[in-house]
Amino acid sequence: TGRSSYQITVENIEIAGIGALLKIIEERKQKLANEGLFNPEHKKPIPLLPKTIGVITSPTGAVIQDIIHRITDRFPTRIIVYPVAVQGEGADIQISQAIDNFNKTTGINRPDVIIVARGGGSVQDLMPFNEENVVRSTFASTIPIISAVGHETDTTLIDYVADLRAPTPTGAAEKAVPVRTELLLNISEKSTYLTNT
Repeated sequence: TGRSSYQITVENIEIAGIGALLKIIEERKQKLANEGLFNPEHKKPIPLLPKTIGVITSPTGAVIQDIIHRITDRFPTRIIVYPVAVQGEGADIQISQAIDNFNKTTGINRPDVIIVARGGGSVQDLMPFNEENVVRSTFASTIPIISAVGHETDTTLIDYVADLRAPTPTGAAEKAVPVRTELLLNISEKSTYLTNT
């Protein structure tokens, strides 16, 4: 009664939970990298003065408000919001379709740049942005894409394939447009210089 002994025979060990997800993401990352989807030569430049910015994100919550507010403060620009689910089952399909549909758009409603954004979350929450269909749609996009998924420390596969990665959704807005007042000041200074020379 004072002592017991047990023996356990392990025949197989598999990663589960977050470890399993991270393993899937890493294997997918290697596969897509080997195909050349992350190569720098495929990156498109972000236009300096976009006339229209497409934003793919949840229509509710702080993310969209932060992006609209920041763009309006820096350089008021036309924004088209494509509402999608940013987590859960089927979110990757919605995000992928949104990218594809923006690329099919013609005329004044065609964005000059697309921001794909969501706030921070767990590995499971951010999983739609690690799905292969989202990565491939981003790669196939002829419109430059800025990824802004999660917080600065979060990295998803869309970040590797996007033309530019922003650390936060607010950061994406800052990378999408310059500061109007700074541009006007620069032009004024150059104009004065030209006049005086």
